[in-house]
Amino acid sequence: MRVGVIGATGAVGKELVEVLGRRRFPVTKLRLFASGRSAGTRVATPFGEITIEEFTPEKAKDLDLALLAVSGDFAKQHAPALVAAGVTVVDNSSAFRLEDDVPLVVPEVNAGAIGNARLIANPNCTTAIAVVALAPLHAAFGIKRVIVSTYQATSGAGAEGMAELERETKRVLVEGAKAQNEVFAHPIAFNVIPHIDAFQPNGYTKEEMKVVWETRKIMGLPDLPVSCTAVRIPTMRVHAEAITIETEKPVTPEAAREVLRKAPGVKVVDDVANKLYPMPLTATGQDDCEVGRIRRNLVFGDHGLDLFVCGDQLLKGAALNAVQIAERVPALKAKAAA
Repeated sequence: MRVGVIGATGAVGKELVEVLGRRRFPVTKLRLFASGRSAGTRVATPFGEITIEEFTPEKAKDLDLALLAVSGDFAKQHAPALVAAGVTVVDNSSAFRLEDDVPLVVPEVNAGAIGNARLIANPNCTTAIAVVALAPLHAAFGIKRVIVSTYQATSGAGAEGMAELERETKRVLVEGAKAQNEVFAHPIAFNVIPHIDAFQPNGYTKEEMKVVWETRKIMGLPDLPVSCTAVRIPTMRVHAEAITIETEKPVTPEAAREVLRKAPGVKVVDDVANKLYPMPLTATGQDDCEVGRIRRNLVFGDHGLDLFVCGDQLLKGAALNAVQIAERVPALKAKAAA
């Protein structure tokens, strides 16, 4: 089918192209769209060398599938017109995630929500990684409340964020100078910053509230109590999350591990005797999210668990999940089968 990646030169856009190739998505023609600055550049892809085009609605309206790796404002401006032209759109921005008529999907959790929709929202990266682990635990034991602290990689701020980490680390180690900042609120090299996105009137940041709102929508639990503290750390592309849950039914770490071992998209890495647990180093480039450090919570007792989750922000947190959504869209499945 005719597939377009819009925002193809960014970190997520580049990853989308690689995931399409690796998963052998049925692409007959791939088109890469970006700003005028990149137009005319030829790039190597799994589908051959392709020339980047400057995006216009007219150029994209004959696509079967558009994968958007763009800002929310751009998505709001152009996604509805693409859908009206018959294009299926999977949007990676936050523009439509909380719209009642737009499904917000993590395929391992709620693929059925796609239905016949032609516009599907890809969740916030932190949320996608969390619910892969939370959903099977909820199905088995029921979840009454969730408390999460995140340790988020610089890739969450795009290629510019990763470049700033690399540049400022060199500035400190090689030049012996003081780290500076442009992308982040403070220098990221050798630092952690408890500030991602804008602060809200309730004292939480918008990033933290996205985890609250989106977890509820994806899991179909509109009243689920969720609290999040989101922290930027000096790693490249894996988000880590320390999650505490209170359950409705009694739960043991052993029972939780058994449930998670059978869960799609999850890799249980939990052998502390051999120093095996989830880490950004081992989760980088992996499709599955690592889950470990599973233990009884000392506050909630036999109705609570603590766990640690690591997921590649550019994969399950973005590009991989978007392609997995596209693989489940009935109209696209029918076209591929034909």
